[in-house]
Amino acid sequence: MQYTKPKRIGELLPQLFRDPTVVAKIAEASLPEVWAKVAGDIAARYTSEVEFRRGIMTVRISSAALRHELFMRRVELKDKINAASRMPIVRELIVK
Repeated sequence: MQYTKPKRIGELLPQLFRDPTVVAKIAEASLPEVWAKVAGDIAARYTSEVEFRRGIMTVRISSAALRHELFMRRVELKDKINAASRMPIVRELIVK
C-alpha cells in the first residue's frame, strides 16, 4: 500500500463546491436573502418568515395588501428567485 499525502483543505474546497448537493444546500440557505433582494425592501420589511421545504418556498407577509400583490406576482417572483439562485431550486412559491 502506497502512502499518499493528505490533501489540504484549500485543494478540497473547489471540489466540494462543484458537488450538486452542496450547491443546492447553499442555495437553500441563501433563500431569505434572495427573497429580500428579489421582492424588494418593502416586501422584505413585511416578511415575517421564509420557509423552504421540498421545493416549496413559503413566505409569510404581515400586510394584507402587499400579500395580495405578491400572491398575484408569485410565478414571476419564483422565476426571479431561481434566476438569482442560478438553479431551479423553487418549484412553487406560496405567499401567506
